[in-house]
Amino acid sequence: MIGKICPLGQNVAGLIRYIYSPGRREEHTDPHIIAGYRHPADLEPALRPDGGRDFRRLVGLLKLPHDVLGQWGYAKPVWHCSMRAAPEDRLLSDDEWAQIAHDAMHRTGLAPYVQQDEAVRWIAVRHGPDHIHIVAMLARQDRTRPRLSNDRLRVRDACIAAERRYGLRSTAPADRTANRCPTRAEVEKSARRGMTEPPRIILRRHVATAAAAAGSAEEFFARLDEAGVRIRLRHSARNTGEVTGFSVGLPEDTAKDGEPVWYGGAKLASDLSWPRLCQRWATPSRPDLSLSAEEAGRLWDYAARVCADAAEQVRSCSGTNPEVAADAACAAADALRVAAAALGSRVLRQAADEFDRAARQPYGHIPAPTPVGRQLRQAARLISAYSYVTHDRTFAPLVLIIRLAALAEAVAELRQNQERAAQAAAALRAAQHLDSASRKASPFPPRRATHAPGRRQPSAPESEAGRLAAQSFPSSPFRPDRPSAPAQTGSDQNMPRPPRRPPPPRPRGPTRWVCQLNGVTSFPFVTCVPRSGGRQT
Repeated sequence: MIGKICPLGQNVAGLIRYIYSPGRREEHTDPHIIAGYRHPADLEPALRPDGGRDFRRLVGLLKLPHDVLGQWGYAKPVWHCSMRAAPEDRLLSDDEWAQIAHDAMHRTGLAPYVQQDEAVRWIAVRHGPDHIHIVAMLARQDRTRPRLSNDRLRVRDACIAAERRYGLRSTAPADRTANRCPTRAEVEKSARRGMTEPPRIILRRHVATAAAAAGSAEEFFARLDEAGVRIRLRHSARNTGEVTGFSVGLPEDTAKDGEPVWYGGAKLASDLSWPRLCQRWATPSRPDLSLSAEEAGRLWDYAARVCADAAEQVRSCSGTNPEVAADAACAAADALRVAAAALGSRVLRQAADEFDRAARQPYGHIPAPTPVGRQLRQAARLISAYSYVTHDRTFAPLVLIIRLAALAEAVAELRQNQERAAQAAAALRAAQHLDSASRKASPFPPRRATHAPGRRQPSAPESEAGRLAAQSFPSSPFRPDRPSAPAQTGSDQNMPRPPRRPPPPRPRGPTRWVCQLNGVTSFPFVTCVPRSGGRQT
């Protein structure tokens, strides 16, 4: 079950008329009140002779406490929340939905169970089989204003309680690590202008990549400028040279007056605010860019070794030293962002977007730096600096992608042990994207046949990246051996040999994990079952 709280409004009469209307696509059927501050039968709008509804009495009853407050009331007093069950859930009765609505109003503090006569006035309307709408006026009947504190989190708790009470599909609890989703207006605006993604998502990716690759504020702004992002700085009122914040925007994303639409760093993600970014650059380090061709070729191998060490540290420190594992996870997100930008890979970019939530700490907290995290960030800055200067994308870092996938799986185990189901599911999705990228990577293009007819074609040399991948992730030792072919007799030697079948593809990359989830988008109970002889957690 999910709950969505809409922005506060002013017109409660228009909202009620919409809820009782047939809807934009005739999806509203049999609208009726199932719960409220009074008995539903006393609040149901009366029918008019023409068959319509008379909402004047209901609207007057809801607005009365707010009218009494006068100028002391909220400027936008209409609170609207919708709660929806999963499509595969059983059909809930009106009494069950009424209990869910009462529980939500109690948990938010708008209408506690023991204060029904002093709390706000509200109604719950059901006009569909799988969802309800709760409408409340933010004015208490005891002539005071209610307090709204974390109402979205409290509604999330009410949804989880309803799932457990009625056996509905389980969803993950709120862990304060999710990104800010684009609004409906931003999605529709980007679709009208032919953009592939809303500007908020594009800017979040640019800012996160620049922050991961930069070692100082000057380098951070230089990376954003190279990416074509507009920047607006906010300076201190006392010290004019001190930067206290920043906003970013896209040149093609403008308002009606032609001015760009600005997004602050904290509006993109909680860990992209200016104070959080300054914590990253507390110990600035500028990598040496004077790399020879051989050193540049070994750069990816060095990053792969660092990722392998980080994965081992995450698994070993998940229970004993969670701060080390948390810093390694955050540094892994930086490395994945930088690798996706340096290689220009769409699949790696998708993996970085998915892994972003898995690595983030609640409230955007930046963990204390550790040696493992420093090594990962140093490798990421080396890769970014070399790509930034040379614009060279000719590498085939298959081993690095494999190591990043193993690191993502280690972070998934860490989040599962911490009972953070949404982050565990995000890490598993990132590992699946990385596994797909490693399978698509081809170190050598296929060669044309140049041998003479009738002669056996020589086998192509095995690639170095493939050999390393096979050593790092060997096949399952429990695979049964193939039966040996019987020895050929003299008469069989003269017979023509049947055409040789191509061997089955050897598994490359990390073990693919099958995520058995119970939920809509992310879920509280995640069971990870590896295919073909992996480790079960």
